Amino acid sequence: MDKKLKILLAFDSPYATQRGYDFAKEFKEPDWDTQLNVYEALKENGHEVALLGVYDDINVLIDEIRQNKPDVVFNIMEGFRKKTNLERNAAWLLEMLNVPFTGANPAALLICNDKALSKKILSFHKIRVPNFHTFHKNKKVKKVKRPKLPAIVKPLCEEASVGISQASVVDNEVACLERIKFIHEKTNMDAIVEEYIPGREFYVSVIGNKILEVLPIREMKFGEISDPESKIATYKAKWDDEYRKKWGIQNVFANDMPEGLEKKLTHICKTAYRALSLNSYARFDIRVSADGKIYILEVNANPCLAKDDEIAQSAQKADIGYSKLIQKIVSLAFNNNHNV
Repeated sequence: MDKKLKILLAFDSPYATQRGYDFAKEFKEPDWDTQLNVYEALKENGHEVALLGVYDDINVLIDEIRQNKPDVVFNIMEGFRKKTNLERNAAWLLEMLNVPFTGANPAALLICNDKALSKKILSFHKIRVPNFHTFHKNKKVKKVKRPKLPAIVKPLCEEASVGISQASVVDNEVACLERIKFIHEKTNMDAIVEEYIPGREFYVSVIGNKILEVLPIREMKFGEISDPESKIATYKAKWDDEYRKKWGIQNVFANDMPEGLEKKLTHICKTAYRALSLNSYARFDIRVSADGKIYILEVNANPCLAKDDEIAQSAQKADIGYSKLIQKIVSLAFNNNHNV
C-alpha cells in the first residue's frame, strides 16, 4: 500500500496526558523505545501521524477518533490503568468505533491473555502444551494433585514474564503452595501451574492474516546457567541487562537445530495461529525437549515491536527492514477479519 495515510498511534501511558501532547520528553527514555520506533517508522513511510497516550480515561481515544477521523489506528495499547488484562478492551472499542486498527482482534487478545484458555484450545487442536492446572485466587489451596512436579507457577493473565522469577520453578508441594499464594497475594490474579519442560527455548514470529509468513526463528541461550530448572525466561532474564550480562543470557538466531525441526516449528505455529484466530502478527514461545517434542509455552498476540525485540530482529533477518515491517502491519489492518 503506497497511499499516505492519516494514522493515530495509540498506546497506554503511565499517567494522563492531554490530546495533542508530543511525548518529546518521554521519547528520550529507553522505556519508550517501542512508541518512538513505531512513530519514526510511520513518519519515514510518509504518513501523517498523531500520538495519543491513554491512561485512565477512554474518552480521549473516542474523542480523537470521532473528531480527527484517522484512516487507521496503529494500536500498541497494552492495557488500561496499568491493567494488562484490559488490553483486549481497547481493541473491542476500536472495533465498535468502526475504524481499521493494527494488531490482533479482541477475541484473540482475550484468548492469548488467558494462559489456560489458550492451552485448552491448542490441546483441542492436538498441539502439545505442558500439562497444567489453574488455582483460583478466591479458593483456598490445600493440595497440588496436578500437574506433576517440577512445575512452574505463573500469574494466569500477565505478560512479559511479570511475576516469573527463579522461585517460580518448584519441585515439592510445599514450595508450590507457597508460590501459588504469592501469586494470589502479590498480583491479585489466579495462578497457573505448568509442568516444567526442560529443553531449548525458541521464539517464532508469524505475520499475516490468511496468508502467513513465519520469520527466522530466535532462541534464548542461558549462558552460564547450568541447572536445567534455572533455565527459564524470568522477568530479569528478559529485561534486566546487567542480569543477562552476568549470566551470559542472549537471544540469538537459532542454529544447530536437528534436521526437520525448523519445518515442524513452522507448521505447528501456523496451525496454532489459525486455531487461535490470530491475525496481523504474533509470537510463540516454545520449548523443545531433548527427545524432540515441541511444546507451546505462551502465545503472544501483539508482541513488542521495538527494533531490538524478537519480531523486528526476525523480520530484519528475512530482509524486511523495520520501516517495511511497520508498513506491512499497517497494510494488514485493512483486510483484518475484525474490520469492515
